[in-house]
Amino acid sequence: MFEQLDQLTEPLQGMLGSPWLWLVILLVSGLDALLPFMPSETTVVLVAVLIGPDLPLLALLAGVAAAGALAGDCLGYAVGRYAGPRAVARLLRGERGRARHSRARARVERHAALLIIAGRFLPGGRVIAALSTGSVRFPLRRFVALDAVGAGIWAVGSAALGGLGGTALTDSPAEGMLLASGTGLVVAGCVGALHRRSAPRDRERPAPKRCGPRIRAL
Repeated sequence: MFEQLDQLTEPLQGMLGSPWLWLVILLVSGLDALLPFMPSETTVVLVAVLIGPDLPLLALLAGVAAAGALAGDCLGYAVGRYAGPRAVARLLRGERGRARHSRARARVERHAALLIIAGRFLPGGRVIAALSTGSVRFPLRRFVALDAVGAGIWAVGSAALGGLGGTALTDSPAEGMLLASGTGLVVAGCVGALHRRSAPRDRERPAPKRCGPRIRAL
């Protein structure tokens, strides 16, 4: 198994000096904002494993990945902002729809940091965060600021995991990749558990009781 993985990683080692590799990382990290099946984190971790203890290259990798992630999230925000009003207009037709929209808007504004920063570590969370904040017209400056923090944490964390895996297992990049990926899954699981615990649960408010005497029909 490890020998087969080593055969897959060997061609990538020859691309480390090519500028096309950084373009691929930029595109994959950006497109993942709208296409969740894009292997952005896997790509960053794998390249970091191949780089190993080379700190300047790891820093470059983290910077390129963060820039791509931020650009992709801004694109997702724009899609939600300009395509979302059609769906929102349909939602606002009824009284229940307007109530749901107001609750969703309040949730986004109240818990924006948790949604934007921690959401990218959950499956599909990055797509949901970008589209939902755009659809409710969350302030763009705040979105960019929060998303830059989240993208930076994600990129540095992925590059660090891959770099540690590549440093610990220099003789076998495949084993280093598996070690880094396993550690990343554990971290993502912990983030998901913390998110579920800290996320507020909206409870239905009981209908207000009518005051005053009831009028009986004669």
